[in-house]
Amino acid sequence: MNSRSHYDVAIIGAGMSGLAAGIRLAHFGKRVCIFERHNAVGGLNGFYSIAGRKFDVGLHAMTNFVRPGVKGTPLTKLLRQLRIDRDEFALCEQKQSRVAFGARGEISLRFTNDFCVFESEVARQFPAQIDGFRALVALVKSYDDVSLTAQPESARVVVRRHISDPLLEDMLFCPVMYYGSATERDMEFGQFVIMFKALFLEGFARPYEGVRVVLRVLLEKYRQAGGERRMKCGVREIATREGRASALILDTGEEITAAHIISSIGAPETDALLRTLKPSTPDARGPVPGAHSFIETITVLDRQPAEFGWGDDTIVFFNDSPRFDYACPGGEVDSLSGVICIPNNFDYGPGRTLPEGIVRVTCLANPAPWFAFEPEAYAAAKARWFVDVQRSARRFLPATNDATLAEAVVATDMFTPRTITKFTGHRNGAIYGAPNKVRDGRTAFSNLYLCGTDQGFLGIVGAMLSGISMANYHILQPARTSAL
Repeated sequence: MNSRSHYDVAIIGAGMSGLAAGIRLAHFGKRVCIFERHNAVGGLNGFYSIAGRKFDVGLHAMTNFVRPGVKGTPLTKLLRQLRIDRDEFALCEQKQSRVAFGARGEISLRFTNDFCVFESEVARQFPAQIDGFRALVALVKSYDDVSLTAQPESARVVVRRHISDPLLEDMLFCPVMYYGSATERDMEFGQFVIMFKALFLEGFARPYEGVRVVLRVLLEKYRQAGGERRMKCGVREIATREGRASALILDTGEEITAAHIISSIGAPETDALLRTLKPSTPDARGPVPGAHSFIETITVLDRQPAEFGWGDDTIVFFNDSPRFDYACPGGEVDSLSGVICIPNNFDYGPGRTLPEGIVRVTCLANPAPWFAFEPEAYAAAKARWFVDVQRSARRFLPATNDATLAEAVVATDMFTPRTITKFTGHRNGAIYGAPNKVRDGRTAFSNLYLCGTDQGFLGIVGAMLSGISMANYHILQPARTSAL
């Protein structure tokens, strides 16, 4: 039982960014404690069990994958900063993925962890656009996406300087938005760059056992470094005095003081803890979460997806609308576009396969009706949309017999915006947080900082780098400077 009431650094939330910040600070001798309301770590990238089966919550793939020996990338930086050997994550590469548009994916761009494949696909499908595409890629490569002071700019505006075909534009935006955008229809160009690099210039990988491997490594590193954590120990208030966050008031009523506080739970959620109601942005209402959320269906099969002809694609980003409309649907769900993920289709090595087949389909959802449903209506909506989403997604995979597929299903599950809020605390079921990111992590209080989704680094690797960056920038580097 941890009994300290004062720490050098208190961290709210045991997600990827909070854990990474804790490890980094503990390595430098800081007395650190992470406070987590739930009984499991991981936040948006955790896992849960049903009938003995473990399901990843947020992990389709770890982006930012690079092979051994490649230096200066987000993955290699975080491994170095957290003192992790890359073999500890045991990452296995994707086979291939696709962006598929049309009623049955007639127009498709294939990509792998070799960027040349994607470039050749763009040249094949859009020969008149390839020079502009290459110019855009050169800009992406040169852009300083980790700058904490970069001025926001519309990604659509920048991309249209190089790409004139609306279809190619939409096909480029579809994957990067589904995997990282809190804004509708457009995104800030720095965010676009982060995701374009993460998906196309670097790539996808996954540990054989999924996100549990990453979490085990992080927890062990944190423990070895001497960090403390309190589980099932939520923060109900951040007390403030004279421009500083003076204490955390826990759900139990216990008061914890700290020289510095890092919140990884999101800007709106952090503001909700500030009973003084001083916002962390100029907007008098404080930051608000994104308007859209997601649903995801999970189907477990008693055989490998390859037996249905689904053995090639790791992830498929699909769209069957005249224009790709990444926005809050007017109805409960937009099943015309989404993401299909087949975890079996990573290269786990010769003769190594997952014990069961898994197919996950993610679509945009309108949070409002999902939160308003009474229990019976909620269950009925889940059942109805599960069928609809599955039917829509299967158009983008090789055809298979309905009866044969039904016989192979051994378990299903589905999460909704309501599920996301219940298990993560994110308001509105907002996976990617507030649209306006706080790149330097500062708030209105001099010793309270944000890391994670609302700081602006994206994906699992980005979340860890966010925790590291905020620990370095606000706590470790100023301490080193003052010691000189």
